[in-house]
Amino acid sequence: MRLHPIRPRAALWTAALLAGLCSPASWAQPGSAGTLVVGMNSVPRHLNSAVQSGTVTGIPAAQIFASPLRFDKDWNPEPYLAESWSFQDDGKSLLLKLRAGATFHDGKPITSEDVAFSIMAIKANHPFQAMFEPVERVDTPTPQIAIIRMNKPHPAILLAMAPPFAPILPKQVFGDGTDLKVHPKNNLPVGSGPYKVVSFNPRESIVLERHAGYFFKDRPQFERIVVRIYSDATAVALALERGEVDFVPQLGAQSQLTQLSRAKDVVVSGKGGDAIGPLGWLAFNLKRKPYDDVRVRQAIAYAIDKDFIIKELHKGVTKRATGPIAPGSPFFSDKVEPYKLDLKKSAALLDAAGLKPDASGKRMAMTLDYLPGTPDNAQTIAEYLRPQLKKVGIEVTVRNAPDFPTWARRVSGYDFDATVDGAFNYGDPVIGVHRTYLSSNIKPGVIWSNTQSYSNPKVDELLAQATVERDIEKRKKLYAEFQRLVVQDTPVTFLHVWNMANAARKDLVGVPESIWAPMAPWDLMSRKK
Repeated sequence: MRLHPIRPRAALWTAALLAGLCSPASWAQPGSAGTLVVGMNSVPRHLNSAVQSGTVTGIPAAQIFASPLRFDKDWNPEPYLAESWSFQDDGKSLLLKLRAGATFHDGKPITSEDVAFSIMAIKANHPFQAMFEPVERVDTPTPQIAIIRMNKPHPAILLAMAPPFAPILPKQVFGDGTDLKVHPKNNLPVGSGPYKVVSFNPRESIVLERHAGYFFKDRPQFERIVVRIYSDATAVALALERGEVDFVPQLGAQSQLTQLSRAKDVVVSGKGGDAIGPLGWLAFNLKRKPYDDVRVRQAIAYAIDKDFIIKELHKGVTKRATGPIAPGSPFFSDKVEPYKLDLKKSAALLDAAGLKPDASGKRMAMTLDYLPGTPDNAQTIAEYLRPQLKKVGIEVTVRNAPDFPTWARRVSGYDFDATVDGAFNYGDPVIGVHRTYLSSNIKPGVIWSNTQSYSNPKVDELLAQATVERDIEKRKKLYAEFQRLVVQDTPVTFLHVWNMANAARKDLVGVPESIWAPMAPWDLMSRKK
């Protein structure tokens, strides 16, 4: 998962460039019936979500590619490329019946061969390896029937069929033997979603136009989407406020929310996106002393005022995280230790761990890293922790990283004491949660694996059971116990859930509110007439 936003260096989109890319000129104007102008301040590496995770790629990719299923706001699967689906072989096979007549942007028909190629390509190349790990092959008995064969039941398989994870690629384009991670078509991909790519200018723009052969009649509503890449969060918020753009997905930054909540012609909405589950936390390196002692980790958890972070540092735009599964997930449980601020309990735990204060009151030193460039401003949290943890005798030195690669190299190489960062749940815990806590996923050099080096055989056992359990109530019980144990063991201290609100001009309707929010197709978005 790419949690970090990439900072563009390009200047703001200019009128001349826009006119050159978007002819006729009226298509490029915000408020035009024919064009949706979108503002973003992060730059995708490319547009192929089959080999790249994260919202920055996932948002435009969901417009370009269709997936077998989509989901509503209540976590229910809905037909998309597959008009129906069913489980067979005691849950070890998923049969997809594809829509007849559906075509790719180049006019070629979509067949089960394309589905088989795509699923196996994603399994081989996507960073979320657990997502399709049980898949052995995809059978194609007819052009409209694809059967995903698995070596065990896989309760996450339906969510794995959603737009963020299962873009169906045309085999005739991407199956030429070129390494999919560096395929030249990743920048201008051929898909079958509501919009097709006209141009992609990194750090400047993405231009999409309506797919006339889209398999839903009378969709999409707009003739063209122009995504403008802005230099920073404040610039994109100002552009929306001025009416220079129509829609800003996933604001995130506190400055954007504060600015846009006062704009009279803008609607800010936090509806939808529950499957994304973005958690912010303080993570420990359990390979290092004294962080290998659970009492030390718990002491630090009790010393942090999480309410202060949310109410003061974030001005109330985030909410409390209590464990490894975010609120909004059907598997969330609040039956965990809340670690409310308690400096006396924190000090007692440090005493019990043998960390007695010296004459100056110092018990231990901590070097604290933070993920640079996050919407929740991890640096501000890190700076807050310096005086806060000093209250219990922990001397904190905040270590800056000039860029994401530097921070990632330190953390994935275990060259850290603790770090302020976080990760996304991504729907089913098998996809986005297990990776952080499975002992088998302690992988040097791999960021957002189990970089805490956390190992608990009982947690491994619970996650193994939840991976194959098909009864949702039984899965909930397994994940409730998992959450209780992880919070008790405190490999990370859970701080907050990032705000993922969207903002749009008041005349837009059909702004996505499903569990994937803007990472879903925008084929129902339109403008009031």
